[in-house]
Amino acid sequence: MTGPNIPKDAPAKRAVEPEKKIASGTRTLVVGPYLSARGRMGAEGEGARVNLRIPQARLDEAVGLAAAIDLDVVQSLLVTLASPRPATYLGKGKVEEIEGLIRAEEIDLVMMDCALSPVQQRNLEKAWGAKVIDRTGLILEIFGRRARTKEGALQVELAHLNYQKSRLVRSWTHLERQRGGFGFLGGPGETQIEADRRLIQERMVRIERELENVKRTRGLHRESRRKVPYPIVALVGYTNAGKSTLFNRLTSAEVFAENLLFATLDPTARVVKLPHGAPIILSDTVGFISDLPTMLVAAFRATLEDVISADVILHVRDVSHIDTEAQSADVTAILKDLGLNPDDHARIVEVWNKADLLTPEDHDRLMAVASHRPTDAQPVVVSALTGEGIDRLKAAIEQRLSSDRPVYRVELDPADGAGLHWLYQEAEILDRRNGEDGAILLAVRLAVEKEARLLRRFPGARRLR
Repeated sequence: MTGPNIPKDAPAKRAVEPEKKIASGTRTLVVGPYLSARGRMGAEGEGARVNLRIPQARLDEAVGLAAAIDLDVVQSLLVTLASPRPATYLGKGKVEEIEGLIRAEEIDLVMMDCALSPVQQRNLEKAWGAKVIDRTGLILEIFGRRARTKEGALQVELAHLNYQKSRLVRSWTHLERQRGGFGFLGGPGETQIEADRRLIQERMVRIERELENVKRTRGLHRESRRKVPYPIVALVGYTNAGKSTLFNRLTSAEVFAENLLFATLDPTARVVKLPHGAPIILSDTVGFISDLPTMLVAAFRATLEDVISADVILHVRDVSHIDTEAQSADVTAILKDLGLNPDDHARIVEVWNKADLLTPEDHDRLMAVASHRPTDAQPVVVSALTGEGIDRLKAAIEQRLSSDRPVYRVELDPADGAGLHWLYQEAEILDRRNGEDGAILLAVRLAVEKEARLLRRFPGARRLR
């Protein structure tokens, strides 16, 4: 089956403006065009990375993406494909069927949950008389609305311009006009498409220059944090896994946390104290998602440097989600792309979140599964909403951070208030008791780099482990 016969210069049924932002409340049809099992096998044979998630779960996620910017999703449609068509991605019959649905429901926007080529996007817009946006375009739209910091806004704009530049392939008729040149050069002058491409490229160069300055500033902030030095613990996970709710629970902060995809884009950091008093810097990051556009991974790499340099990484999973295993695989793949080893259990802790949404039977089963894992690889079952498991999580973070930290026995004169204050400020107090002669006996744990200072200040300190 081939795509519909669309004349090369056929007029669009409705004018489509490339630069106009999508308005909230736009009547939207979400189409999930996913490969059949046979189609996936063929794609795997060609070496393509194939999304093996449940089609209905993928469609539900696409609807969630549309809802994240308040689009009015009138209907969602699952379409099974043997292979994409070069001209329109969908087959001729399905294009015509959707055209009827668009007319009947007065649809203004069609979101295709796939990556469309500029030609496919243009052909579908002409066939349907409605604006068409693909998965990449929608994610960029969401990122554009969510970014709050200067860095986030610049990164999103750079990714958007990169995407827009790839669309300048006679996608819209206004780009086919020609401008007059500078007389002395002769020739017909610069076409509108060439001018737009040049302007986009110039803006991208300026943004990259600004981002380098922001990146240097972030590097200085990161360097100053190392000098404190507090260990850095970073939250990562699939979008809407509950990272920001968990961040708020651990820090008592008020970071924006809603049941929305990509509720958090800009990194946020707060100081948290662990059970024995050791301070850490907890960092919340952008959520990951399947088929995340390459340009966005590249754009947000600077933001994700907090993850790369973190001492402990908390991989937050929504265990109540039907596709939790596939979501976990997507996060693992991105961690590998960042040069991290997902199997490094000394550094990465799996946090099984949203336990409050499980049935009692599933909750008990999950706790049993977690407890049967090797001790160093045991996930922590929590509910960021109710607070269940938060103490266990803090203990797990502390255990990983303290695995290579020395523990000392220190005996203090009760009048040495300055020494006692120093220990409380610079070390973790594991145990405190009074000796028979009134001395204060302490078991303390501290960072390796502070060991020499401890021994200079308390020469009689004895190392326990």
